[in-house]
Amino acid sequence: MPIVTLTSDFGTTDYYVAAIKGALLRQNQKLNIVDITHNVKSYDIVQGAFVLKNAYSSFPEDTIHVLSINNFYSEKYCFLSVRYDGHYFIGPDNGIFSLLFEEKPEDVYELEFDRKSEFPLQAIFSKAVGHITSGLPFNEIGIKVDEIEERITFQPVINESQIKGKVIHVDHYENVIVNITKNLFEKVRNNRKFLIYFKRFDPIQKISKNYSEVAVGEQLCFFNSAGHLEIAINMGKASSMLGLNIDDGVQIDFKK
Repeated sequence: MPIVTLTSDFGTTDYYVAAIKGALLRQNQKLNIVDITHNVKSYDIVQGAFVLKNAYSSFPEDTIHVLSINNFYSEKYCFLSVRYDGHYFIGPDNGIFSLLFEEKPEDVYELEFDRKSEFPLQAIFSKAVGHITSGLPFNEIGIKVDEIEERITFQPVINESQIKGKVIHVDHYENVIVNITKNLFEKVRNNRKFLIYFKRFDPIQKISKNYSEVAVGEQLCFFNSAGHLEIAINMGKASSMLGLNIDDGVQIDFKK
């Protein structure tokens, strides 16, 4: 049974998601459709890419991942089907694929569709999913392209004794995720002690393993399942309680 995941900024109060699911099922009633999320902030491809990037590898190979975020971003909008890391991806060429993948994908095809349609997403997604699940050669799905829209995001600034990062995501519990990974932290740390600074709070000097290592209401830092530094409050809402929002700075100083 082919698996198709959906990630979008449609929300769940309108008909858009249902209409796309219906179109997919008309192509193949045996599809196993899985909602990753439809609560991506409107037009926020950075958030959408972060969520799917940390979810897709949990699915079996050959899963088809449909992305529908900020689809009509310009007058020259187009949609792509991509094969990468044993999975298939379908979505707009608006920079989201450059955020989603670690390397530039090679199997990339532009999808043809009727630009006069009032809601072309049904036809775009269902036709592409139908092509893939029917077993037709993937290179016949559309027109081969060599370049995709690039979106550059802020990368941590590193020197011998410091890492400067920023908040890239706030989850449902208002835990704050930073663009500093465990691998980067350990590489720069080199077994030294450290101080984690954000806003004007006293620095955190310990990496916890889970929320319960501190008392209820206390702050903590740990590396989450995605391998990113997370700032949290045990049983609390770190973002609002600490005033930490997307793009706010987080600094780690290492002691000599």
